[in-house]
Amino acid sequence: MAGTKRKSRPAVRRKAPRAATQPRAKQRFCVSHYREEDFKDGGLRSHATYRDLGIAAATNGMVRAHVIRHVRQAAGEGAQQRHYHDVEFQMVYVLKGWLKTAFEGLGEFTMHEGSCWIQPPKIVHAVREYSDDCELLEIILPADFKTVALA
Repeated sequence: MAGTKRKSRPAVRRKAPRAATQPRAKQRFCVSHYREEDFKDGGLRSHATYRDLGIAAATNGMVRAHVIRHVRQAAGEGAQQRHYHDVEFQMVYVLKGWLKTAFEGLGEFTMHEGSCWIQPPKIVHAVREYSDDCELLEIILPADFKTVALA
């Protein structure tokens, strides 16, 4: 193919893996056994109690894992308002009961015992309702993050 010019492609820049650019702090072994008295008020939502699983301390703030127990009606505050979490990763697993939640652009979903989902970073969502026995396992990266309420 004499005389044919070949088009050159622009170089594609790929992000280096996190481990190569930012070493993580050393993690510690951690065990959390179930104890009813470990469910505490004072978490993100006033209608829920939280059982911290000790993962944030063991990973030096890299990951938070907790069990969320919905113990009171939310009365239209907090999770029932449209909001998002400024996170890198968020996974939720329903341990007991059910939870109905709406995700912007995706619609409304009812999650039942055994349901698991990933919430992409900053996805706008709102909890619509939940059963009296709703209990969730939530894993979030990083351990400390912002929740942004929307009008």
